[in-house]
Amino acid sequence: MTLHCQLVQLVDIDQLSLELPQSFQLAVKIVVGLFLFGVALDTRAEDLRDVVRRPWVMAIGLAAQYAVAPGLALLLTLALGVRGSIAIGMLLVACCPAGNLSNLLTHRARGDVALSISLTGLSNLLAVVLTPLSFAFWSGLNPAAADLLRDVSIDPWTLMVEVALLIGLPFALGMFAAWRWPAMAARARKVVEPGTLVLLLFVVVGGAAAQMDVLVNYLGLVAVPIVAHNALALGVGYVTGRACRLPSAGVRAMTFELGVRNTALGVVLALAFFSDLGGVVFVAALWGLWDVATGLALASWWRRRTVRPAEPAAVG
Repeated sequence: MTLHCQLVQLVDIDQLSLELPQSFQLAVKIVVGLFLFGVALDTRAEDLRDVVRRPWVMAIGLAAQYAVAPGLALLLTLALGVRGSIAIGMLLVACCPAGNLSNLLTHRARGDVALSISLTGLSNLLAVVLTPLSFAFWSGLNPAAADLLRDVSIDPWTLMVEVALLIGLPFALGMFAAWRWPAMAARARKVVEPGTLVLLLFVVVGGAAAQMDVLVNYLGLVAVPIVAHNALALGVGYVTGRACRLPSAGVRAMTFELGVRNTALGVVLALAFFSDLGGVVFVAALWGLWDVATGLALASWWRRRTVRPAEPAAVG
């Protein structure tokens, strides 16, 4: 798999145009579909009872995901003074829902998996509307990003349809399969969850390796924003869990739900709408790798620590 980039000389990252093979774009879309299908296989009616049992936790979690986290991301883009395309990439990923990677990490960290699945399912159901609206709002508040977006002239309805197809269709199919064939769905979950993670790594790493020379040239521009934004997102999740007075297992779930985004969805949207803005694609793709690395490290560290559900959450 190759990722072709037209680059005669080191140009402004905002003007870097990527020519991507249709096979690459199709592969990423398949991965996103499998991610959402896997989330839906894990989303059962009894899991979603958490929405009724703990409505305030759900409401606060969603508010933090679609308002607080993107708002802080906006402030970070302004504080760092990043280029417009990098700001767009950061805000695009910040407005994406969580994927089933957050569920896997929560399970590994001995967190509240039921809460994680409930939040993931609910956020993905609402993402069809909230992701495009949230992105349009927050990106419009960054002057550099807003200038570039005026040149791109994105139709919000087209973006909403794209998100609906990428999220709504596979999610609906997964929930139908889990309801109609529960035994098969239970077996499929064991394959779909790790399989999608491997596929995501293969697609992103393969594309990055094919253009390592280009990545090296621009890595200095995107590395600090990605690392800082990832740490900020995980921090928002942790503080939100503590603010909800959740036990430690719940705090771990909330941390991953708000800190680990569905970067595969971000990559697809970046390729579909921002292929002429190199920073958007680079941020979404490299954040996917960093998400996995930091998420696994944090989950592994938490896994070695005792969880006492009755106690208030604490990292230390």
